[in-house]
Amino acid sequence: MKEQILIVDDEKEIADLLEIYLQNDGYQVHKFYNGADALLCVEHTQLDLAIIDVMLPDTDGFSICRKIREKHFYPVIMLTAKIADTDKIMGLTIGADDYITKPFNPLEVMARVKTQLRRYTRYNKLADRKQETEEYDIRGLLINKNTHKCCLYGKELQLTPLEFSILWYLCEHQGTVVPSEELYEAVWGEKYLNQNNTVMAHIGRLREKMNESARKPKFIINVWGVGYTIEK
Repeated sequence: MKEQILIVDDEKEIADLLEIYLQNDGYQVHKFYNGADALLCVEHTQLDLAIIDVMLPDTDGFSICRKIREKHFYPVIMLTAKIADTDKIMGLTIGADDYITKPFNPLEVMARVKTQLRRYTRYNKLADRKQETEEYDIRGLLINKNTHKCCLYGKELQLTPLEFSILWYLCEHQGTVVPSEELYEAVWGEKYLNQNNTVMAHIGRLREKMNESARKPKFIINVWGVGYTIEK
């Protein structure tokens, strides 16, 4: 079955160009030039990935991303003409998986789409496996690799595949400090090129979902200048 990909961009030339590249690679594309039509698609279509422009005529891409994250965990790639780190961090913090600045090379977008879909598919398959449970129970934080579920004090946390992967990797290395570079390359599967803001934004969102204080965290400890750890 073809992967279903949502494109939302009010710049017709960009949306049409991405549609051509995606269709040529065999993807099923749902293309819209405004947020209202895109949100209807989100509600009624089983999507596998979304590519969303930040600036839209009737809303903004951040609002659409937030709406997606209320119910869905498929990858979201944000497109924007803005280059400020604050915009990038905001997009990642609300649940986006990647962030691409305009103008861009369509081949780079395709490469990132494939990377995100591989990761998403891998974790979906992992959740469907029926085998011996692999899990960590750390002071009330229960995370299970096979069911791909995570509970904190008995309440399930709604984590995206990236967030789950970050938390699982830290639990696997409990008691040791994981450098940001190592965490990025292990989770994203890409070479680390000064991606500290990306790691920091996702750690921030994890802490938010865990009701963790950044100043006095109970689980994910930031070792300044080195990386992150979950203490034994």
